[in-house]
Amino acid sequence: MKKAEKTNVMRILDQRGVSYTSHDYSSTDAISGAEVAAALGQDPARVFKTLVTVGKTGRNYVFVIPVLKELELKKAAAAAGEKSIAMLKAKDLLPLTGYVHGGCSPIGMKKPFPTFVDQSAAAFNTVLFSAGKIGWQVETAPDALHSIVAFEYADLCADA
Repeated sequence: MKKAEKTNVMRILDQRGVSYTSHDYSSTDAISGAEVAAALGQDPARVFKTLVTVGKTGRNYVFVIPVLKELELKKAAAAAGEKSIAMLKAKDLLPLTGYVHGGCSPIGMKKPFPTFVDQSAAAFNTVLFSAGKIGWQVETAPDALHSIVAFEYADLCADA
């Protein structure tokens, strides 16, 4: 029997004694958040994506939002106390965080960045987010994530 694959995120969760469930969708063609949620049979409101931004000051910030939502840059800037915020260029993601586009997790980045999670996550017992590798997600309680990554809840998404 093949040994279950572990990502760095899973190893960090194990080291910290955090309970989680890993989800493998690597055998699918799922790329977008909606496709990932569908491949895993999950409510997309519980599946989150990790976005890395740069503020007017040059500081980087991490935002974790539901996969079907868009980051409202004005709300993100307000949460971070910045005049403005822009998305990080894809080519800068790997050198800055150690993660590739589509496999970026709020856990295990090269260095900690101020992190904000959309307030909708607080309503769920568990949420899913990238396990740090394309094709893998981890599911854990928002409080468990908070025990590893210092974050603030904020209203981050455009209203529907």
